[in-house]
Amino acid sequence: MSDHSHAAAHEEDHTGPVKTPKQLLMAVFFSFVIPIFVIIGLVYYVNSANKPAAGTVNMEKSVAERIQKIGSVEIRDANREMKAGDEVYKAQCAACHANGAAGAPKLADAATWGPRLKTGFDALWNSALKGKNAMGAQGGGDFTDYEIARAVVYMANASGAKFPEPAKPAAEAAK
Repeated sequence: MSDHSHAAAHEEDHTGPVKTPKQLLMAVFFSFVIPIFVIIGLVYYVNSANKPAAGTVNMEKSVAERIQKIGSVEIRDANREMKAGDEVYKAQCAACHANGAAGAPKLADAATWGPRLKTGFDALWNSALKGKNAMGAQGGGDFTDYEIARAVVYMANASGAKFPEPAKPAAEAAK
């Protein structure tokens, strides 16, 4: 008998605090839930620092950002010398039309310009102003519509067209 009581005492020394399946489920549940609540509490603690409200740190800067302009007006010198077609071509068009980048017809390549020239000057000019395929709109950029027209005539005539030089705008002709 002493061996049996000694074995029971020895067996009880090796058992853990979890004795039933319900206790096991509770232990597993709380081993995941308690760390999650601890992490959430730490996040709230870190984020609860006193932070200034929007616009209270640098009042002048925040007011300036709130009332900033939506658009802008650019005033150009109306009396400046108008650029010739070859100057506009070199400054704006040559980047693509000199080497045929992005499918642009090369300057003086009559074969690729031929079908385009048949559409007429107005169609070519509108394509240049509004953009076509990979070519962005040129209207409203660094050059006036009249200067873009002169560049179109320059490129078209270099490729075999016989377009006349476009008429100067009324303000320019009045000078």
